[in-house]
Amino acid sequence: MGTLLTILAVLFVSLIIIIPLVEKYAPKGERRDYGNIARWIIPLMALIIVVQLLRHYFM
Repeated sequence: MGTLLTILAVLFVSLIIIIPLVEKYAPKGERRDYGNIARWIIPLMALIIVVQLLRHYFM
């Protein structure tokens, strides 16, 4: 249990440090097109569900 709390604390602190740095140094004014990514979300989720079902029944 102590190891889990240590890992969670390190992740939390690293997020507190990394997120402001990424926001500060991210390129501004660029418009990103997320339509290409959004098109793949549903098929990828379906694939993940099928793979998890196969893993559950055969492993």
